[in-house]
Amino acid sequence: MIAPRDLEHCTQAIRHGSRSFHAASKLLPRKVRDPALALYAFCRLADDAVDEQQEKAAAVLSLHERLDLAYAGRPRNAPADRAFAAIIDGFDMPRALPEALLEGLAWDAEGRRYATLSDVRAYSARVASAVGAMMCVLMRVRDRNALARACDLGVAMQLTNIARDVGEDAREGRLYLPTDWLAEAGRTPGAFLAKPAPDPDLRHIVRRLLQEANDLYARSEAGIAALPLSARPGIYAARFIYAGIGGQVRAGGYDSITRRARTDGRQKLGWLMLAMLRAGGTLVLPRSPLIYARALPETEFLVRAAARDAARATDWSDTLYEALARLKAQDIEREAGLSREPGQVRETA
Repeated sequence: MIAPRDLEHCTQAIRHGSRSFHAASKLLPRKVRDPALALYAFCRLADDAVDEQQEKAAAVLSLHERLDLAYAGRPRNAPADRAFAAIIDGFDMPRALPEALLEGLAWDAEGRRYATLSDVRAYSARVASAVGAMMCVLMRVRDRNALARACDLGVAMQLTNIARDVGEDAREGRLYLPTDWLAEAGRTPGAFLAKPAPDPDLRHIVRRLLQEANDLYARSEAGIAALPLSARPGIYAARFIYAGIGGQVRAGGYDSITRRARTDGRQKLGWLMLAMLRAGGTLVLPRSPLIYARALPETEFLVRAAARDAARATDWSDTLYEALARLKAQDIEREAGLSREPGQVRETA
């Protein structure tokens, strides 16, 4: 399905760009691991294309064009694009899932901030749960309950990332914490970004965020038992490794301003072993009633799309095109501003 040279390129990209997933992927069966590495490589490419470019609006619009080409069966001549096109063809990947990821990247390009925890969950659904739903598709899992729990895991992982990276994001002018939580602590976003500090109020906010993540990690475990037996250790490993990052933040007193929580190879090995033990336990333990918990409202559209609920799966799609239109307008405004600067000569085609 995926050309060997393209797969090797994707594997190397993930080995260096997403060490936590690369470690967890070692426990996946090859028929899932190979397309999963290609999927993550494409998602990594998309994230880097926006994060590392000054012209963020143009980068997102270019990614949308690449997605169009991949779904048309004419991918750009690049390993990750060719591999992702093979995934689309081989697994009937619903387009709403990668488009959700693209919308999250568009929100990043806009510099959007999030007023409430629900808003942060909506962002997390796009940049993380969409990938979890796509992973289910790679495992040939379309059950709504399993998909809902996969989306829980995605949100939990993203909340953990946000909690770990508060200081790093602030120094880049980014803010993903719920601004109403900052307001409760008597802070404005501008004041926080101007002088981020690990004071008791900020530590409490990070602690709250990690507690939300932990609640979702617990819910997600019920869904792992609904996955193919051979895939369970790898997904448990991802769950434990990312939760372990949160544990490192806790061990540092919830200070993610002056320090960045890290995990080492020994810890990852321990979580891989724990994942294998826990996966074995799913053979004898009764099914958890949490499997039937309702999907988070913010991830319901992903569950519908992946479960092929075609009648309702596209309800959300207008928001993607609204975001792309806003980015295009930003580009036009920026170019107009440049053309008005003294001494500037605007070239025309």
